[in-house]
Amino acid sequence: MKWTSVNRSEFSPGLNLNSNTAAVYDFRPFHNTDPPHLAEIWRQQPRQRGQIEYVSVALLEQQIFSRPIFDPDGFIVATKAERPVGFVHAGFGPSDDECRLSTDLGVVCMLMVRPDLQESSLSEQLLDQSEAYLRARGARVLYAGGIWPLNPFYQGLYGGSELPGVLASDAMRKSLYQQHGYQVIDHVRVMQRRLTDFRPRIDRCQIQLRRCMQMNVCYDPPTGSWWEACTMGNFDRTRFELVPRQGGPAVASATFWDVEPLASSWGVRTAGMLDLQVDPSERRRGHATFLLGEAFAQLHREGVQMVEVQAMAANEAALALYGTLGFVEVDEGMVMRNSNGR
Repeated sequence: MKWTSVNRSEFSPGLNLNSNTAAVYDFRPFHNTDPPHLAEIWRQQPRQRGQIEYVSVALLEQQIFSRPIFDPDGFIVATKAERPVGFVHAGFGPSDDECRLSTDLGVVCMLMVRPDLQESSLSEQLLDQSEAYLRARGARVLYAGGIWPLNPFYQGLYGGSELPGVLASDAMRKSLYQQHGYQVIDHVRVMQRRLTDFRPRIDRCQIQLRRCMQMNVCYDPPTGSWWEACTMGNFDRTRFELVPRQGGPAVASATFWDVEPLASSWGVRTAGMLDLQVDPSERRRGHATFLLGEAFAQLHREGVQMVEVQAMAANEAALALYGTLGFVEVDEGMVMRNSNGR
């Protein structure tokens, strides 16, 4: 699932990060002593399908703080009596060539507060602070929740096979962002398919493809860009390629990854599809159906029990393909954008 419909309109600077919006709370950048408190706040959150239940300090370090694109100033911690009680994490996406960070578009990646403070104004104050940080660094348009290419953090901790923006099942954040001026501009279908009863499609077209095509498997394929290395380089990935038996370049490919550690919360080993490509000259000839059927069979042999895919709501071709393969919708992502100054 790829989403590129972004608005690069003019945006004016916002609030000062150092302003104290409420006397009872203090706001400051990330400190190296924060992770144990942040992990505790995360583990206290209400249970939801699209968010990992348990995080450790080591996991946060591996997935968030050790990444080369992590900026401590963008990870804003709210404290009360010097103890962390909430946090918000803001970041940016890549340049068009995915070779460097671009601050034109900002994203509020994650926001959490202690459950006993969710009815207070703390969440709104944290959101104000994150927006101030993003605008001070040049962001002209702000998004809520990561979605490619604005997906710097939280893959494997939130969403599913990809970051879907804000999940419809995530009622608290959905309401917060909407009240703060974020509007839903697009939708993402989150779909899953159990592999225990999956059988590859058999018809004349698929039989012909089996005679003239073969599937090659590449474990831990090289990343395609600096941005992909920053965001996906530490995950186990597998690429399946469909190539002619008589030789030649691949006509179709699909890349999967182990949806971990999030899938551990589901209790089912799950593979998430990151990308599906078919050569334009070979489309509508059944190659995608054949490739995915072979890939699913291989994944099942390796112990994978479920596959998750995501697709933009307007991508009718992808949704039709997934429907024929037996995928069912389990959630919905919302692309939320705020183009108004505050």
